Amino acid sequence: MAQVVQIASVDPPKLEKKPVKFSNLLLGAGLNMFEVTTLGQPLEVIKTSMAANRGDSFAGAMSRIWGRGGVLGYYQGLIPWAWIEASTKGAVLLFVASEAEYYAKSFGASDFVGGISGGMAGGVAQAYATMGFCTCMKTVEITKHKIAAKGVKPPGTFATFMDIYRKEGIRGINKGVNAVAIRQTTNWGSRFGLSRLAETGIRKVSGKEDGQKLGSFEKILASGLGGGLSAWNQPIEVIRVEMQSKTEDPNRPKKLTVGKTLKYIYQNNGIRGLYRGVTPRIGLGVWQTICMVALGDMAKEMVEKVTGETVTAKH
Repeated sequence: MAQVVQIASVDPPKLEKKPVKFSNLLLGAGLNMFEVTTLGQPLEVIKTSMAANRGDSFAGAMSRIWGRGGVLGYYQGLIPWAWIEASTKGAVLLFVASEAEYYAKSFGASDFVGGISGGMAGGVAQAYATMGFCTCMKTVEITKHKIAAKGVKPPGTFATFMDIYRKEGIRGINKGVNAVAIRQTTNWGSRFGLSRLAETGIRKVSGKEDGQKLGSFEKILASGLGGGLSAWNQPIEVIRVEMQSKTEDPNRPKKLTVGKTLKYIYQNNGIRGLYRGVTPRIGLGVWQTICMVALGDMAKEMVEKVTGETVTAKH
């Protein structure tokens, strides 16, 4: 009599949504606040100044900024706009990326595709939730110095905000938000992909292809390469700055769209104009990486002590 062999069916691993913990949000906000308050905002100001004044060299931009208020000139727009952005964008990203990654995987996406999908969706959400009006107000603060140059005392931060809101409403304080959304979604997609590509190369060179952990320097190198190389989309950043800038030019179209702004910059400054400010932007990407990776472990321990939770966010 033939023996019947039963083969036990193996169920595929159950798809679970990653929880968004308070400890993760606190870690992200803390690291972002440290990054922007140290070298982050000065590099942002130099980048924005070069993108708005496309005839300036790196040294020329630094001289222009120094002339606006010495050391404090490099921190224009930090309080409250850069702080609001730094403390909230991480929370928005984690919430939305977690949801988007879950649904992408539920439709059969791989971990790699799910991760990119989550990051890109999170980047778009960041733009429309908090980064749109924050980047707009930061750019306004950095580029409104021409008023002071005419001998008129420029209005304060909140007076400027209310003036724009009264004249142009929500659309006015979110000017350039579509460009911010394009920048964020391409940033996250390319940072994720390029960092993984660099990590694969480092593993091959160092002989760690079997899944061994990378050292701190190797992590910084991989993420730094990903952050630096993702500056390929600098043209959309220059377009964003131009759309939000308070620099006056009678030849500039009145109602700027992404397409009209691209045409205006190209006609006046060519291809090189679209890449103004790329050097400080690469520096900003590297500094963000150092803060997130090198300081991440120390910050992680501190947050775990304060909250009593195990931090699961990757940094």
